[in-house]
Amino acid sequence: MPKYIFTYHQPAGYVPGSDSGALAAWEAFFENIGANVVDPGQPVFERGTIGEVGTPSQLGGYSVVSAANFEEAVALAKGCPSIQYGGGVAVGALADLPADHIAERLRERVSRA
Repeated sequence: MPKYIFTYHQPAGYVPGSDSGALAAWEAFFENIGANVVDPGQPVFERGTIGEVGTPSQLGGYSVVSAANFEEAVALAKGCPSIQYGGGVAVGALADLPADHIAERLRERVSRA
């Protein structure tokens, strides 16, 4: 099944934990998409940007999910709590790479370490 990356974006200056309902909202979101989660990812606490990265928001974290198609991945992302707090979710289809691609060779090297 194809894989998609969700990058979670929060309003600039948002401080995780500043809203008591946020943790419960994230737990509910992951319970809802749990069957599709390939890599739950991690939240981001230090961030920086290089070049133009869009609207004034900050990277909050990421996850990798599986879905039958792009439309299904977008439907899953629509439940993300970042949206209700004024942020958003970027959804991207991850490419299938040939075995000789540098990223695949690096992945193999990391798995041996």
